[in-house]
Amino acid sequence: MNLYPLKFKPIFKERIWGGNKLESCFGKNLDGKTNIGESWELSAVEGDVSVVENGPLAGNNLQELIEVYMDEIVGGKVYEQFGNEFPLLIKFIDANDDLSIQVHPDDAKAKERHGAFGKTEMWVALDDSSNPKLISGFNQDTDKETFLAKLNDGTLTELFNYEQVQKGDVFFVPAGRVHAICSGNLIAEIQQTSDVTYRIYDYDRKDKDGNGRDLHLDLSLDVIDFSKVKKAKTTYQPALNKPVQLVSCKYFTTNILHVDQKLERDYYPFDSFVIIICTEGTCEIGNSDVESQIIINAGYTILIPAALNQVTFEPVNGAVKLIEVYL
Repeated sequence: MNLYPLKFKPIFKERIWGGNKLESCFGKNLDGKTNIGESWELSAVEGDVSVVENGPLAGNNLQELIEVYMDEIVGGKVYEQFGNEFPLLIKFIDANDDLSIQVHPDDAKAKERHGAFGKTEMWVALDDSSNPKLISGFNQDTDKETFLAKLNDGTLTELFNYEQVQKGDVFFVPAGRVHAICSGNLIAEIQQTSDVTYRIYDYDRKDKDGNGRDLHLDLSLDVIDFSKVKKAKTTYQPALNKPVQLVSCKYFTTNILHVDQKLERDYYPFDSFVIIICTEGTCEIGNSDVESQIIINAGYTILIPAALNQVTFEPVNGAVKLIEVYL
């Protein structure tokens, strides 16, 4: 069977800090729930593997597809490196309240402690209507002793680098950097396939049962980068109808596509799957090798298998913005 652009059922996650923007901004059906903090758009995390919802492969999950189609899904170089493991996790995050201040381990520590990948990630801001901020790194060089002293006397937040967020802003967050998404943010997150998070501080909040959430200070201290962050926000120059690179690292490359006319992309040289995240507008995506088109709206994500080389993007009713992700 010929492969085609694949859309997956979102996996919704209730969070103490979640809201309802995924429904109000993107039209996702949250079944009346008002504290959905995350929509996992494309996941291979154990217990939360994404399931196809369009076309002949509907009902199959991502893991099953890779096991059957192997490099046709992920690309030769990716399959050689990761085998049947899909290396990325794509989320939308709705922060109706501040997320905990946290840090993620790198690959070496995560493998040693959890048998998992580390977590390097990036964020793209999708809404600035409530003038939100976020935390990325420290505003000064510090050390473990100073960090603990500030934590114990209640002044820890004085050490953090706060960034004002505007729609379209991009933040790269390598493993080891302390960070937090603050209230009012709506974020597209691209990250390694990992659910390993160390909470450092959670504002003394209680869950619905009156219990404080688990903290992981003992695990955090030897993975934190205590140096002053040099550049938290990624700068880029927008352009029409051509890819503009946002982030390129060993774990993923991301571009933004701002498209107001039909655009063809040749993915053959990538030798990789390509993930498309629609952040504004409506777009028809097609492939010349198969009779298959799919329309996606803002807030939705598709996976373009590596076997599809020539892919077209055509805006519907005005310009669209897409994030293009690959290895």
